Amino acid sequence: MWRNLLGLRQISQRTISTASRRQFENRVPEKQKLFQEDNGIPVHLKGGVMDALLYRVTMGLTVVGTAYVVYELLAISMPKKQK
Repeated sequence: MWRNLLGLRQISQRTISTASRRQFENRVPEKQKLFQEDNGIPVHLKGGVMDALLYRVTMGLTVVGTAYVVYELLAISMPKKQK
């Protein structure tokens, strides 16, 4: 039983130590500088092309959804003709 616990401890230490070898570059200061820049662009679009695309898709879906709801409300508010 003690051997199993010792083995688990060694495996967990190996996993932690190998994970700490990978170093990622800290890009937070670059992003802060980009988003704090006063260039007249709204903050929700400062991320670039993907932000603009996401914004336009969201607005398009909102307009289409609103139009569909209005259409359905009009359709159910009108009584159907009986033959």
